[in-house]
Amino acid sequence: MVTSITDCATLHNGVKMPLLGLGVYKAEDGKEVEEAIHYAIKAGYRSIDTAAFYQNEAGVGNAIKDSEVPREELFITTKVWNSDQGYEETLAAFEESRRKLDLEYIDLYLIHWPVEGMYKDTWRALEKLYKDGLVKAIGVCNFQVHHLKDLMETCEIKPMVNQVEFHPRLTQKELLQYCKEQQIQLEAWSPLMRAKIFDNPVLCEIAEKHGKSPAQIILRWDVQHGVVTIPKSVKEHRVNENAGIFDFTLTQEEMDKIDGLNKNERVGPDPDNFSF
Repeated sequence: MVTSITDCATLHNGVKMPLLGLGVYKAEDGKEVEEAIHYAIKAGYRSIDTAAFYQNEAGVGNAIKDSEVPREELFITTKVWNSDQGYEETLAAFEESRRKLDLEYIDLYLIHWPVEGMYKDTWRALEKLYKDGLVKAIGVCNFQVHHLKDLMETCEIKPMVNQVEFHPRLTQKELLQYCKEQQIQLEAWSPLMRAKIFDNPVLCEIAEKHGKSPAQIILRWDVQHGVVTIPKSVKEHRVNENAGIFDFTLTQEEMDKIDGLNKNERVGPDPDNFSF
């Protein structure tokens, strides 16, 4: 049972990945992102999720340096963007990310989107980085089942993580089941659906019963499904609120009710119809 902010998922290579992390998409480089990470670390978070595309890796690196938490206790994720995909291009993009973050190694490096005709070469670069010890784990984002099957026909090392849009309106049951079968850890981006479902009666009723917010109910639902979640916020009270999900448990009936809210509704792009 998940009872602490320090609780982790164990990836198929044995690496421990915190179940709760801070996402920093749209956090401005410099003071804004650095303060958000400071709030998160103070609240007990140990996982930070950034990407080359977010253009705030330097700020993330500064916040890590200013933190009193030892580097080995932190779990830092970044991602290779679509325009940098390909074997040599990805190796160069990784070095640029590492330079901005000012880190000797990255805990998790991900392919940001499944760019057709490119992601297999990109994956070979990730495998090299992993074998060279520059990353502790490698994975993908926004891969559907068919993308994963295609990748795994030729890869030497299968992905450890698949980060996808996942929330009560997009429960991705087939993908979640497939990833569990393949020992690929599912991770949720936009877990709170950009606050679009906070007034949902089912969530509000469950929240009232537990004395929690609808956001906390959703994040608890994530971790009870075994899904890593990275809500983003730059406000201290929200960062703290999002961490307050470890002192209660949803019943199976409540989990089922939230599952029942699915409408296959996205707030982000569809990986099968995305203009790469």
